[in-house]
Amino acid sequence: MSDLSDIRVFLAVAQQRSFTAAARQLSMTPPTVTRAVSALEESLGVQLLLRTTRQVSLTSAGAIYAARIEPLIRQFDQAREDLREEHGDVAGLIRINAPLSLGQHILPDIVTGFRVEYPRTSVSLSLTDRFIDIVSDSFDLAVRVSEPPRDKSTIWRKLCRVRRILIASPGYLAAFGTPETPDDLDRHACIAYDEEAIAESWELTNGGRTRKARAGKVLAANNGELIARLAENGEGVALLPHFIVDDALARGTLKQVLADWEPPELWLTLHYPPYEKLPMRVARFSDFFEKYVTHTRPL
Repeated sequence: MSDLSDIRVFLAVAQQRSFTAAARQLSMTPPTVTRAVSALEESLGVQLLLRTTRQVSLTSAGAIYAARIEPLIRQFDQAREDLREEHGDVAGLIRINAPLSLGQHILPDIVTGFRVEYPRTSVSLSLTDRFIDIVSDSFDLAVRVSEPPRDKSTIWRKLCRVRRILIASPGYLAAFGTPETPDDLDRHACIAYDEEAIAESWELTNGGRTRKARAGKVLAANNGELIARLAENGEGVALLPHFIVDDALARGTLKQVLADWEPPELWLTLHYPPYEKLPMRVARFSDFFEKYVTHTRPL
């Protein structure tokens, strides 16, 4: 009978269409992945994958085998998870995706604290500011800072509001003046946060009044930490989450401007694949995460 680990490796390669990507996902070396697939093919007596220098594709036998075996592996994993839950055992790998700045600020303490409490768990962290598909990328959990979610393909859990403020350095304000109204931002260098590092539109409200300002005419970046450093260097006005700039505000290297005007709310949310039942390890991590950001270190 084929080794279960070889089957899992084959399914990862079939999903990723790449030995290298599968090795990265499984935290294995590409030669180990290649040997596992070869062992499975030898055991079954059929070729499952077509390998070329450019891509990996399934043979007809490989496609049939993957379609039949993947649901069985899911059922096997679910049965094992159910058994663990009955005995109160929290174990297994949790694959997490999170924004770069937020992850750097809070995930080290969260993960360390969680693993102290649940030492039989392991955690794989991927930090990126780009939008990812947690289903196709095989994540158990994605942390997002965004407007109210509109994604219908995932389950999401809203945790808390993420406050954003307009900031600039004292040196910049001394040189170019302090904006008194959002209309004044048109004559200032407004640094845009944009996934493609192109431009951004700021919508600001005060009571019933709404004003818009265009950012990115001079500078744009796709990372909040980088924008904060640019603002500290006197490059312009930026709109950033408070948790990114709170230390700089305390040091006095950044100052808040237009405090009476607020941007649209952003929320910290946890997103999950469409599980029928949330695995215990993921549920416990989610509860631990929520407690941290709402009580231990509120954002």
